[in-house]
Amino acid sequence: MANPHSLPNVRGKLTRNRSLSDLTWLRVGGPADWFFQPLDEDDLAAFMGALPSEVAVFPMGVGSNLIVRDGGIRGVVIRLGRGFNGVEFDGGIVRAGAAALDAQVARKAAAAGFDLTFLRTIPGSIGGAVRMNAGCYGTYMADVLDAVQVVHRDGRIEWLKVDQLGLGYRSSDLPDDTVVISADLKPPRGEPDELEAKMESQLRQRDESQPTKDRTAGSTFRNPAGFSSTGRADDTHELKAWKVIEDAGMRGARLGGAWMNEKHPNFLTNADNATASDLEALGELVRKKVYDSSGIELQWEIKRVGEQGAHDTD
Repeated sequence: MANPHSLPNVRGKLTRNRSLSDLTWLRVGGPADWFFQPLDEDDLAAFMGALPSEVAVFPMGVGSNLIVRDGGIRGVVIRLGRGFNGVEFDGGIVRAGAAALDAQVARKAAAAGFDLTFLRTIPGSIGGAVRMNAGCYGTYMADVLDAVQVVHRDGRIEWLKVDQLGLGYRSSDLPDDTVVISADLKPPRGEPDELEAKMESQLRQRDESQPTKDRTAGSTFRNPAGFSSTGRADDTHELKAWKVIEDAGMRGARLGGAWMNEKHPNFLTNADNATASDLEALGELVRKKVYDSSGIELQWEIKRVGEQGAHDTD
């Protein structure tokens, strides 16, 4: 753990030994050595620029696609809040703060006549959506993203165009310690009433097929093919992770408090006070069973971070 006297002064909030379990959708995980909530982009940039280089940085969104291991995270976890969740419109551009929720951006954009409806059912925030090139219904961030503003580990603030990000299927080339702070989107236009109706239909479809009331982190594994025949990042191909999990007999599988959901077997679920170790171990067991059954090596879509085992915060 970094010496508190070596950490820069901040205008936001800096907390020592902050538990992260209540900040993740799966409700698991140990503490962060330090937890920083910057007041604004200048506060964030100054902090990162002055932070000793040996102190690791991990940007955290709303924890919707994350397992924090039981030992917690060494270094500084950075979580953006109110100063980073605005949504503005400028001509054909929708500028969204990285902390703005995907669903919120979709709804505000629809009211203004912009079609970002694909974001409506994606859990999480815009920063995470950029980093993992989130998408559904055949549309991805790569299709609508123009540029992102980031703060680098050395404190530099920079705008990056979409072709500098290396966006692929559920991935990007952004360094783990670079913090996305806003995104400029250039979506197609649409009629607000029609866009709202489209989102309502998508929500109904999601609720019918996914365990939205359970404690999950969204899709656990990427769909196996990864790319369509055109080479475009896509998940519209026929082979789905849930199908190979089911074929391997792992729908409903349990380990400790962890469960592969009966309603949708690609949703790893904290069903009964699971630990992060329970969840990750069940996920790895699923990967093994799928590989033994089909020869397919599933790739995690949920990000797993931190150290194994309990962490002594004394």
